[in-house]
Amino acid sequence: MTAAGLVIAAPASGSGKTTVTLGLLRHLARRGVAVASAKAGPDYIDPAFHAEASGRPCFNLDPWAMRRATLATLIGRLAEGAEIVLCEGVMGLFDGAGPEAAGSTADLAALAGWPVVLVIDIQRQGASAAAVLRGFASHRSDIRIAGVIFNRASGAAHAALAANAVASAMPEIAVLGWLGRDALLSLPERHLGLVQAGEHAALGTFLDAAADAVAARVDVDALQRLAQPAALASVAAGDGPIAPLGQHIAVATDAAYSFAYPAVIECWRRAGARVSTFSPLKDEAPPPDCDAVYLPGGYPELHGASLAAAARFLDGLRAAATRGVAIYGECGGYMTLGRGFVDAAGARHAMAGLLPLESSFAARKLHLGYRRAVLAAASPLGPKGAALRGHEFHYASVVDEGPGEPLFAVADAAGRALGGIGRANGRVMGSFLHLIDRE
Repeated sequence: MTAAGLVIAAPASGSGKTTVTLGLLRHLARRGVAVASAKAGPDYIDPAFHAEASGRPCFNLDPWAMRRATLATLIGRLAEGAEIVLCEGVMGLFDGAGPEAAGSTADLAALAGWPVVLVIDIQRQGASAAAVLRGFASHRSDIRIAGVIFNRASGAAHAALAANAVASAMPEIAVLGWLGRDALLSLPERHLGLVQAGEHAALGTFLDAAADAVAARVDVDALQRLAQPAALASVAAGDGPIAPLGQHIAVATDAAYSFAYPAVIECWRRAGARVSTFSPLKDEAPPPDCDAVYLPGGYPELHGASLAAAARFLDGLRAAATRGVAIYGECGGYMTLGRGFVDAAGARHAMAGLLPLESSFAARKLHLGYRRAVLAAASPLGPKGAALRGHEFHYASVVDEGPGEPLFAVADAAGRALGGIGRANGRVMGSFLHLIDRE
């Protein structure tokens, strides 16, 4: 089955596209529609919300960091058994990496051939929403804004004011409905984005409220009719984004280590690797028969004391390293492989000591952006000189990376060299990058 798709985008971050997308996903799933979802860009938090809403895995689709074959492969897998694919955009529709906005939601919509439904926050405007929509609809000729949903309307009359202005100025764009200003339709945030889906005791209540709002005020049947099959479906499908680290890969999975891209894990499985999970916060060690360990990013800084006291976990990592197991840590996982880190309160927590890293949250500093990374030496990630693409997003600062060669030489999205990052010690390696795909 080739599922048709739509992109749910917005003029700016904070417009409500996540709430609208989650409401649509939950509503369609409750109606028995086989709905799949994607998230544009490198966000590793929103996909877990999507999966809870739809009951299906959500994949990231990133036109800057991913090869076209990877995008085609993932879109094809999303469409397997689905009737419709909804892709939530990132930031504003035309926002991306650098002044040329490479990798924007608009770039993805153009590549995939999916129409766009724009979510406009009309909390402080009325008929002016039509001018905003006109500007976005005419900005690029290679994408099509097919519909609009108004968010944070004060009521039906306010929504009708904006709808009538759009219908008069641009009758070719479908006005699909609106959502109001409801305190139930908000999610708490912390320093890297939304508080994780797994930490919400009342997430089901929120998703049902969002679905109820969509059912009451959005013409979902009309929205489904706007969807189109992906233009990338004809591109030859490629293999996985990151080669499997081993034949049996143990993945740390809990509230401290949750920033793993579902597409990477899924492609490891499809490549024939066995993937098992373990919880450092429950003081679980990697399985003794694994030949690779993956420590994703997450929030270890919120659980420093618990992790430092998790003797079975830390000793298990050290024993795995002694056996020659490939151990790879990203961001928070890299911090865990280091000697220790200082949390936001100034307390230091000793970690595994497998890499010569000391890091700190005592003086938070934002590190953010796409990265092109070249391997400084052969490793389980690939041969020396292999190029990969990824994303950096953290507030931790490196106090000391100790002796040794960097894992990667990196450049930003504009091609500016940023020097070496990360460390490798035999088959133990890590950096603050979240890898997305290889070149």
